[in-house]
Amino acid sequence: MRDLLNAAKGRITEIDTDEAERRLAANPAAVVLDVREADEHDQGALASAVHIPRGFLESQVESKVPDRNAEVVVYCAGGTRSAFAADTLQQLGYANVVSLVGGFGKWKNEGREWKVPATLTGEQRNRYQRHLLLPEVGEKGQLRMLESKVLLLGAGGLGSPAALYLAAAGVGTLGVVDMDVVDASNLQRQILHNMDRVGERKVDSAKKTIVGINPDVDVVTYDVRLGADNVLDVISGYDVIVDGTDNFPTRYLLNDAALKAGGIPVVHGSIFRFEGQVTVLAPRLDGPCYRCFIPEPPPAELAPSCAEAGVLGVLPGIIGSLQAMEAIKLLLELGDPLVGRLLAYDSMEESFRTFKMRRDPACPACSGDWSQLTIAEYDELCMPHPVAAPV
Repeated sequence: MRDLLNAAKGRITEIDTDEAERRLAANPAAVVLDVREADEHDQGALASAVHIPRGFLESQVESKVPDRNAEVVVYCAGGTRSAFAADTLQQLGYANVVSLVGGFGKWKNEGREWKVPATLTGEQRNRYQRHLLLPEVGEKGQLRMLESKVLLLGAGGLGSPAALYLAAAGVGTLGVVDMDVVDASNLQRQILHNMDRVGERKVDSAKKTIVGINPDVDVVTYDVRLGADNVLDVISGYDVIVDGTDNFPTRYLLNDAALKAGGIPVVHGSIFRFEGQVTVLAPRLDGPCYRCFIPEPPPAELAPSCAEAGVLGVLPGIIGSLQAMEAIKLLLELGDPLVGRLLAYDSMEESFRTFKMRRDPACPACSGDWSQLTIAEYDELCMPHPVAAPV
């Protein structure tokens, strides 16, 4: 063992704690790699350290440290495992790797900065283990999800599948806005509810279902009519809004309020008979807002609600699930969200089509100073439908 260690140290560069601290201060992009076991890491680690136990280094490092030219400072408890790890990294093609002499023990004893990392409990590791296997999510992404807040407008057809999947995924806080009660006619598509809850407030029914799926989730209910007097208070503090409403007054109200609140991304979904569509309205990400998408509401007679025109019960399950997917992508900064694109689904053809949506440089809402937007009621638009009625 001693011969192997000496041979490894002869092939690598070692630095002391003073040099490590200097390098990390000079290069904020440097990677700090902790190769200790999970129980050691959980008791304390350098700030922003990437954790890969030594036994998993070869299988995980390419996904967690993709840049082989990055400056990498490897440490363990005392400097032995980090020496072997640095040697392995060089063999894998990492060109700028050093090992910390004395490891975390010396760093901590000298009073340098460290922290106790936020970690998942054993129960959470078991619950989210399929997420943890995804390099794009991992423990860091799951912790980020647990710290995230998503607001659901409507506990109806679209809000139901979105709520179920966001809760199951571990979104830490779910806000639910709905002022309706559960009706038997809802149960053909609104899968948050059941026959035992007919006549119950929808937000209360939704909370029972969500907590039953995942007790990690904090469910905040808003049994209110969303209006100009309360919309900013309701949406404040949320990272993403999932819009499951079915009327233009609320959509315009939400659009302006989300902009005024700093550009909170809105995952818009809508359904009609056998068709649905999803897009992400996020001017903060250089995409269009709802007013860029639909500058003027159509006449009421050309915009019937699902209560008037009907909807196939499975359809909101598909569209609401897509909304949940887009919300998670936004929270974790994954993939290519539907910003500037409209995804249209036709269940009769079983087809998806994507259309480009461009931001209007002259948009009366998102082209100016968002903080100066006036939040007003739009009940005169499409009068036949109640404000904030979920589909």
